[in-house]
Amino acid sequence: MKSSIKAILAAAAAIIPAVATIAPASAQHMRIGLREDPDILDPTLSRTYVGRIVYMALCDKLFDINERLEVVPQLATGFRWEDPKTLLVTLRPGVRFHDGTAMDAEAVRYSLNRHLTMQGSFRRSEIADMEAIEVVDPATVRIRLKGPSASFLSALTDRAGMIVSPTAAEAAGRNFGTRPVCAGPFRFVERVAQERIVVERFPEYWDAANVHIARVTYLPIPDNTVRLANLQSGAVEFVERMEPDDIRTIQRNRNLRAHAVDELGYQGLTINVANGERANTPLGRDARVRRAFELAIDRAAVNQVVYEGMYTPTRQPFPPANPFHVRDFQPLPRNVEAARALLREAGVTTPLAIEMTVPNNPDLRQVGEVIQAMVAEAGFTLTLRAMEFASSLQAAQRGDFETYLVGWSGRVDPDGNIFSFSRTGGGQNDGRYSNAEVDRLLDAARTELDVEKRKDLYAQALRISLGQDANRIYLWHRKNIMAHSARLSGYRPVSDGMIRLQGMRLQ
Repeated sequence: MKSSIKAILAAAAAIIPAVATIAPASAQHMRIGLREDPDILDPTLSRTYVGRIVYMALCDKLFDINERLEVVPQLATGFRWEDPKTLLVTLRPGVRFHDGTAMDAEAVRYSLNRHLTMQGSFRRSEIADMEAIEVVDPATVRIRLKGPSASFLSALTDRAGMIVSPTAAEAAGRNFGTRPVCAGPFRFVERVAQERIVVERFPEYWDAANVHIARVTYLPIPDNTVRLANLQSGAVEFVERMEPDDIRTIQRNRNLRAHAVDELGYQGLTINVANGERANTPLGRDARVRRAFELAIDRAAVNQVVYEGMYTPTRQPFPPANPFHVRDFQPLPRNVEAARALLREAGVTTPLAIEMTVPNNPDLRQVGEVIQAMVAEAGFTLTLRAMEFASSLQAAQRGDFETYLVGWSGRVDPDGNIFSFSRTGGGQNDGRYSNAEVDRLLDAARTELDVEKRKDLYAQALRISLGQDANRIYLWHRKNIMAHSARLSGYRPVSDGMIRLQGMRLQ
């Protein structure tokens, strides 16, 4: 069935004028096919993975990570811990925002405080350890924390470390995301929702000698087959997060290149346990029903059917390569009888109706369909609700879901994969899960500097939140499969899946 759908969509791609008939790229114009359309382009308020890809062009951070997942300076030149609660950061001199204003210590102070205090900020829980930030001099800031933190520096390698122009942010207010002004290698030109985002090279960028592309257009193309067809035809030069069965097609084409890298994150199911009226269901109220739902799913079988077995089934947010991966907390084998017994114990009348929100792209819809068939055998009637991805995130935030099939691209530090999602009040805790003991363990893990003790704290938190409470159901760790034209050189695969444009060239 999947192959026939792919054939139909491939044929259809040839007659889609908005994307497939774009003129061939010049040597200076690069087009990137995105899996979804990003949400708002404000690093304080956004949460989509594809938004992070666009930020790689627009918004430099204080720090970045390299191929070895080491923290490296970007807008900063270095850092020093003056004591376990005080971080001194030195800044790159002479950096300008796209509006010509100075990227200095005051701008860093403004941006971090904006991330911490702005209403609706998704960065607040990521840097909640920050107590105050002081301007030492124009090229130095001192960040004071509430306590020692093992995770704070890592948070500054992503959106929480992105520095925005205070002048532009103050002028635009909550509309800043419609025309973002940062200090990245490219500046914003235009955005047409669901169609394109255009950026152009910023000649005053601090590392301008390493930027060789004049213009980049990001094109949302949710269907994998259509995205691949556009790459094959030359309508785009780069596509992100392709399916495992696309690799062979790409490798057979001498004009294309493919890269598959284990990601830092996961795919899983968020369950609404306390976010509004839609949590008032047997699934939301009773952990036994959630455990039954999990026992009805065969992760390995879903992975094999949809992804040719290329992904790694999991029961936790930390991938096997992460030193904080809990080795003895592995996926439970599918057990339909045990699932039925748990439903009987919970006093549930079957079949129990449940709705699952699914991002509207072919592979995730197929995942939903396979899970739908599996859980039916245990006594669940699962209805799928397909939504455009950014809209599905908004629905989840306001509690308009029962369970939600969603992924997370992952972070280097384990805190970035669990705290915001499972801590009471966490910025991305869409299900509003709350357990005081889990909160204590996650708070302690943030401040614990001894690696072995920190590992044990996370292991305890997993056994309560996932084993006892079943607040979320993790499914597998994916591979980031990126593909590009052979004309393109300089792409550096990093496990975070970001497309860093520095050093890239089109022949």
